[in-house]
Parts: sequence; structure tokens; C-alpha cells
Amino acid sequence: MTAETSQTLDRGLRVLKLLADTDHGLTVTELSNKLGVNRTVVYRLLATLEQHALVRRDLGGRARVGLGVLRLGRQVHPLVREAALPALRSLAEDIGATAHLTLVDGTEALAVAVVEPTWTDYHVAYRAGFRHPLDRGAAGRAIIAARQSSLTDPGYTLTHGELEAGACGAAAPLLGVTGVEGSVGVVMLADSVPERVGPRVVDAAREVAEALR
Repeated sequence: MTAETSQTLDRGLRVLKLLADTDHGLTVTELSNKLGVNRTVVYRLLATLEQHALVRRDLGGRARVGLGVLRLGRQVHPLVREAALPALRSLAEDIGATAHLTLVDGTEALAVAVVEPTWTDYHVAYRAGFRHPLDRGAAGRAIIAARQSSLTDPGYTLTHGELEAGACGAAAPLLGVTGVEGSVGVVMLADSVPERVGPRVVDAAREVAEALR
């Protein structure tokens, strides 16, 4: 800690991060042990966070992330979209296909940013807000591949006809961005994805990840 930082705020943020990393919640004692502070400090932190609906406690006394974080989270997508647009525009123009940034939303893949090429005679219509299961389409499959891979760079994923007949896609996961799980990809009307598209999508995903760090 430095003179310019708040120890109390730091501890409160650490509480939220610890709760976000567990599905079953944590007790006051467990939080006290993980933070290295006494139970009285934890009680005060939880009481303050509860006032803002950022934390809730169940009947058993276990603390969990509260619904108040959703109000904060609504502002994340516009920020992520703005950071990703330059790389998506470059990708769409270079490949001549619709480029998109997709994030995980529960068990679904959610397109939060879409850029269509300006010079092509036709391209796939793909709108921001479009949802689909994670296990269908290149965008979702790339995210799953990153989850399952032990490699630092799992590369790219190709699919054909999984979301729209006659359309194929390529996507690469966002890597090294804390708190953001997603992918960057393109969708096009073709029988197969040209060889150069996969590596180009990987480069674009890397550009977006760097913009978000």
C-alpha cells in the first residue's frame, strides 16, 4: 500500500474479488483468513458492501456477490466495445467480412460489437446483441477452446453452417484480459474460410486484448 491508496477500499475490493471467484460464497471466518484481518474488520466491510447491494448474505451467513454489481456491469459493454472498434474495423476491411467481438454472458455468447466491411458487394448481417449457445459457432467455440487448452495461445477456431446456412466463421479468444472472457471473429458467406483469415483473426484478438489491458 502507498500513501495515495485507501486500505479500507483495497480490502473491500479484495472481498468482492474473493466472492466473485467462488460459487458457494464465503463465511466471515474464511474471508478473515484469506484477507489476513480480524473478523470485526470483515463484518464492517460486508455491512458497507451490503448497503450498496454489492454483497448479500444467505441464511447460513455465507457472503455472496450481490445484484448491485449488475448495475455496474451494464457500463462495461460500451467501454469494451469502444476499445475494440478500431481493431474490428481494420479486420472487417482487410478480410472483407463482418467482424465481431463476442463476450460470455452466462451460458451464452453475446455479440457486443459488430463492424461490417464497406467495400464488399454483399456480407453477412450480424447484429450487436445477437446471442447463441457457447458450443455453436466459431465465437463460442473459440472461448471454450481457450478454457480447455493448456496452451498460452490456443489459436483460432473455424466453423461452417452452425449458426446460418452457407455461412462460415473464424474466431480467436481474448487472452490475458482480467475479468473479460470473449473472442474476436469474422463471419462470411463462403464454402470455407481462406487460409489467411485464421491468423489475421488471431492478430485482431491480440490487438483487442492489448486495448483492454
